[in-house]
Amino acid sequence: MSDTDATPQDVFDLVEAVRIGMLVTSREGSPQLRARPMASHVLAEEGVIYFLTDVAGRKDDEVFKNPHVCLSYADPTSERYASISGMATVSNDRAKIRQLWSFFAKAWWDGPDDPTIRLVRVVPGDAEMWTGPGRLVTAVTMAAAVATGSRPDLGDNAKVKMG
Repeated sequence: MSDTDATPQDVFDLVEAVRIGMLVTSREGSPQLRARPMASHVLAEEGVIYFLTDVAGRKDDEVFKNPHVCLSYADPTSERYASISGMATVSNDRAKIRQLWSFFAKAWWDGPDDPTIRLVRVVPGDAEMWTGPGRLVTAVTMAAAVATGSRPDLGDNAKVKMG
């Protein structure tokens, strides 16, 4: 995969396959970053990744203060990884919350009309993807590199302009 091989759809496909990603925001008044696992809802036709969140979770405050976020996804079984930089907003869009509601959201809220649910909307700007050749090939490649003193080729990397 080179810079020209990967497309925004490739990124969205990986996000959909992995589903749980790390949402990284910056903490108010601090240079520290904060990451937490979140269930992703990809709407590729909108070019957006959504997350349901709770008003008490601080993510909404952090996004209001600094809308620049990073999302990271890892599928170690298939050796596919992605990092996505984008702009986030928080809303109380009840129609979109109902559209994204799932059985699993019921573990956190009473229903889609629960007043504590908010929607984090991320518009990806840039992404980077990595793909590996598989675990067995990686192990053999690493062993060969150690034995020969060479650098291993462990897969492909691509930068993707999302918007």
